[in-house]
Amino acid sequence: MPVSLFPRDRLFVIAGPCVVESDRTNMRVANVLAKLAERVPGGIVFKASFDKANRSNAGAARGPGIEAGLDALASIRERTGLRLLTDVHDAQQCALAADVVDVLQIPAFLCRQTDLLVAAGATGCAVNVKKGQWLHPEGMRGAVDKVRRGQGKSHAEIAVTERGSFFGYGDLVVDMRSISRMAAETACPVIFDGTHSVQQPGRGKGGASGGIREMIQPLTLAAVAAGANGLFLETHPNPDRALSDGPNMVPLNRLGDLLDRAIDVWAAVRARGAKRTKK
Repeated sequence: MPVSLFPRDRLFVIAGPCVVESDRTNMRVANVLAKLAERVPGGIVFKASFDKANRSNAGAARGPGIEAGLDALASIRERTGLRLLTDVHDAQQCALAADVVDVLQIPAFLCRQTDLLVAAGATGCAVNVKKGQWLHPEGMRGAVDKVRRGQGKSHAEIAVTERGSFFGYGDLVVDMRSISRMAAETACPVIFDGTHSVQQPGRGKGGASGGIREMIQPLTLAAVAAGANGLFLETHPNPDRALSDGPNMVPLNRLGDLLDRAIDVWAAVRARGAKRTKK
């Protein structure tokens, strides 16, 4: 029986740089993640996008493209053994990406794109759908139903991700109630995106997205306590030089400490819940 990508009984993590970068940077991140995976109960999936098609500015870095990006991801798996996740932006990309990665991710802005969701499901690959920043938690049932329609009888794993909602001008707010509400409505494991949830769209230099990096830890720990099954955390050796989303990334040398704290919170909350069940 294959090992679950999204276990409900063990905290799991999706982590990596925003986009596929140089081989040196990719492997520096991947090697650290491979070591950290030994102490994360549900394991770590390496994340990087071959293309970021929803950048704020036309000149922003998008990644190396599908062919070079998938080759780079395949190399990471070969050298580290890590399982892989990448974003897909249109239906034609799904089958190509599914030949290389373990999880296809639907970006938040595309969570209602029917053809994309159905095509992702049809690959037989696991799928993670991010909740749109404008969408109420129960609205994710429609997205999951579309993936399941594409799956037919394959029953591959599906997860949904909370990543904050638009609030005011160029800011996001996280409603921790979304975690239990999405879990109840979709019957899927819920992931918390601790890095994009602190993003400030359009408020960075030159109109790029900014972020409040210091809020990643408290929000992440709160989400674990609120019942999140997994965590999504973008990380980089030098976030200020990352090609994309640097202001809301976890510095690679601080990721281990954050994960240790999250694992401690997970264990404490679940142990207390188990004691109450026995009573």
